[in-house]
Amino acid sequence: MPSTLTERLLQALRQRGATEIFGIPGDFALPLFREFERSAVLPLYTFSHEPGVGFAADASARVRGGLGVAAVTYGAGALNMINAVAGAYAERVPVVVISGAPATHEAASGFLLHHQVKTLDSQWKIYQEITADRVRLDDPSAAPELIARVLDTALRASRPVYIEIPRDMPSRTCDEVPTLPLPKPDQEALDTCAAELLARLKDAQHPVLMVGVEVRRYALESRVAELARRLGIPVVTSFMGRGLLAESAADLRGTYLGLAGDPSITALVESSDALLLLGVIVSDTNFAVSAQRIDLRHAIQALEGRVVMGHHVYPDLPLTALIDAMLERTPIDAHVVATPRADTLPAGAWVADDSPVAPIDIAAAVNALIRQHGSMPLASDVGDCLFTAMDIGPAEMIAPGYYATMGYGVPAGLGLQAATGQRPIILVGDGAFQMTGWELGNASHYGWDPIVLVFNNAAWEMLHVFEPSARFNTLPAWDFASMAAGMGGDGVVVRTRAELKSALKHAHATRGRFQLLDIRLAPGVLSPTLERFVHAVRRLSTGTPEE
Repeated sequence: MPSTLTERLLQALRQRGATEIFGIPGDFALPLFREFERSAVLPLYTFSHEPGVGFAADASARVRGGLGVAAVTYGAGALNMINAVAGAYAERVPVVVISGAPATHEAASGFLLHHQVKTLDSQWKIYQEITADRVRLDDPSAAPELIARVLDTALRASRPVYIEIPRDMPSRTCDEVPTLPLPKPDQEALDTCAAELLARLKDAQHPVLMVGVEVRRYALESRVAELARRLGIPVVTSFMGRGLLAESAADLRGTYLGLAGDPSITALVESSDALLLLGVIVSDTNFAVSAQRIDLRHAIQALEGRVVMGHHVYPDLPLTALIDAMLERTPIDAHVVATPRADTLPAGAWVADDSPVAPIDIAAAVNALIRQHGSMPLASDVGDCLFTAMDIGPAEMIAPGYYATMGYGVPAGLGLQAATGQRPIILVGDGAFQMTGWELGNASHYGWDPIVLVFNNAAWEMLHVFEPSARFNTLPAWDFASMAAGMGGDGVVVRTRAELKSALKHAHATRGRFQLLDIRLAPGVLSPTLERFVHAVRRLSTGTPEE
């Protein structure tokens, strides 16, 4: 039986690493979703709101590599998902957006069509700003080449792409999607770049390797860890790269947070005379609170397919090719042994008593759980929950550290479990939970059972710390624990350290239903990392001397 356009698209997605589709149907996408279900090439998980679809697809791509897939209808669906796709673009995540669209005869009818904004191409033009490539599959004969091009662009650029399928196309017969040859870098430029980079590291007194998000995007963690081991240099992650190399044998010292972080790590990075930034986005999130401004002219940057060393620029050199070239030129030294790493908080440093819970207690309790039962992946929203996560680990973590969109945590945790089968711990504030926490109602339908820690302080606390006198950052106090049962999970209110330890133990032991800990925090109580971050931002913005 001949294959349909939809089947060919799904087969090409699967060949390029996609493992599932997240979506919400609509009338312009019904034929497309019908083909998803009929062909069963990839499992389909439906959510409740399009932002959650985008966040889940983003998380799937982040945590396992390869493509994340989000399918929606035209107009009301695709436009509702723009924020999630924009975040994926900013943070280099290869999400494939598949949108239904009006059929050709409908576009020529002369009527304004429902979900149409200004023109029928308004959605197409909007997605031009937040995707690396776009195709409209309105000709089955041209579709195979177009599909190959757009999917390969997503993987090569590690950014979202957009596929629009008119609703009279999904079941049309289509040929197989070809495998296009990957462009090869200039070998002479690659050899020269690798040699110069290694020479700079060898000549340096204090070389340091900082790893960022592209190391994960291109599935390079094991190779980068081996390179660091052979070179015998210390490794740190950027703020956005927290969780990278967590399970490796590299000499991983921690996460660089400037004035907000460990002073020894800050000194290590800022005193380096050869700071190698592999896949690190040079953003305010990663570098705004540096104790001493890092002179990037003396750093070595490998990002977005190019390498910059001072005034020397090597374009069109993919990060994968660079790492492989450096490994080829770096002999294995059996005498180089990584420095053993310790947990962020040593055993016995935390007492589960009747004291009120503070954010640092959440980190301590999770560390104790990991220490006893083994590592669990983390999905974190933004705000103090993300700063608290800096004190958890080592553990794999996904979070929107740069784009900083609220509402990521819960749907991302579900996407993580769908893509990997691993049970995640989700860290989320009450404000973000009010946005997308209701996606937990879909968890039982698919057998997902995350452990959800809600930082409930009846405020947008991250904003409140910068505007302490404002009333608009105050939220009503919601009883999230009591809502869990109605969504198919279990909820418990936590007010003390002892209750937190007990609730976490019970949650870990209970499988098959999501477990929600409604952790009541006093207003204004912050994690130590956020306190240091706020202090640093204020000091740097006002020019106040260091205390």
